[in-house]
Amino acid sequence: MKLSYLSETLIGSEIVKLGGEIREKIRQGERIYNFTVGDFDPAIFPIPKELEDAIVEAYRKHFTNYPAAEGNLDLREAIASYIKEDEGLDYGINEILVSSGGRPLIYATFRAICDKDDKVVYAVPSWNNNHYTHFVGGGHIVVEAKPENNFMPVADDIRPFIKEATLISLCSPQNPTGTTFRKAELEDICDMVLEENKRRGTGEKKLYVMYDQMYWHLTYGNTQHYDPVSLRPAMRDYTIFIDAISKAFAATGVRVGWALGPSAVIAKMRMILTHVGAWAPMAEQKAVASYLGKKESIRVYLAHFKKELEERLRRIYEGFISLKKEGLSVDAIAPEAAIYLTIKIDLAGKKTTEGKVLENQSDVTAYLLNTAGLAVVPFYAFGADRTSPWYRLSVGTCKKEEINEMISKLRSALQKLS
Repeated sequence: MKLSYLSETLIGSEIVKLGGEIREKIRQGERIYNFTVGDFDPAIFPIPKELEDAIVEAYRKHFTNYPAAEGNLDLREAIASYIKEDEGLDYGINEILVSSGGRPLIYATFRAICDKDDKVVYAVPSWNNNHYTHFVGGGHIVVEAKPENNFMPVADDIRPFIKEATLISLCSPQNPTGTTFRKAELEDICDMVLEENKRRGTGEKKLYVMYDQMYWHLTYGNTQHYDPVSLRPAMRDYTIFIDAISKAFAATGVRVGWALGPSAVIAKMRMILTHVGAWAPMAEQKAVASYLGKKESIRVYLAHFKKELEERLRRIYEGFISLKKEGLSVDAIAPEAAIYLTIKIDLAGKKTTEGKVLENQSDVTAYLLNTAGLAVVPFYAFGADRTSPWYRLSVGTCKKEEINEMISKLRSALQKLS
């Protein structure tokens, strides 16, 4: 059956493929430590009780009709107040667009800015930039981020491509790495964008930055979140923020997200999503509008939520560092933010007790799953080179009592290799 070029050329998800294998093993009764899912187990990390109650109450009040295409006015007003107080970003209601989570907003950003063959710059590993670029028929300019920069792109990585680019897609805190931009590094990128836009003529398309900050609340220790507009106010004309309640409040399935940006761009994104119909549900919008005003409830929720996430990330990190000190071929980057830990499991070329050589990272991933019951996502699933020994480990479904057990089984699996 011949279908469209887009559907014929879409790339399958490595994460979905791995997820299928994991589900089958669990179905067969195997003990699996599943750290692949960029989501939360509601039994461990429920959404805020006040938000849950507000959603139920909104349905009881029969808020079940169509919402406004750009998002209900009360919600956009609540978002404007919330981000001004919490992040210092001052956006008006005509500069805010609401949708069913962040994904439609990312799609609308790409659609509103990029024509066919326009160049999109994005670093790898990163989440889904390759697919969104493909959706719009854009040209991929892929920058391989380096471990010495905590897998975050720097200005020198992007500079060679700046003159031909239409969109730069950035994310901080970053999925899949759980790392963040340093202030000076993001300032350098902003200065480069502003200089390039100054160079471009009046009739020439400007260079925009999409800044996905979905995890910005979830920073740990001394880590601080930075954004382009706060660092360089002139970036306001060229930055589209992507944000949501999805990660900050463990509300991935509640589906309320928002974009902030220049009113002209936001208006075009709204028109695109009007035809797609990717609105956040009316009741959820009403509930979120109410909840964002509960400052003390949010503070208490985030304090507990972040403490629980950070404890898991740090304990697993310490476990990997202890394995490294034992001379085993693993490493990890200290946790900074989000729900992810960047780990290194460098086993390609090693031999199992059965004499099988782990020839590549696919073999390594399978060995970890089959021998240690450890399920993690290789960075090549996020666009990195297929030889990369780095992985994303997500703690959104992690039970604390399983951590020591997982580290012990991993140690045993590593010790069996020669």
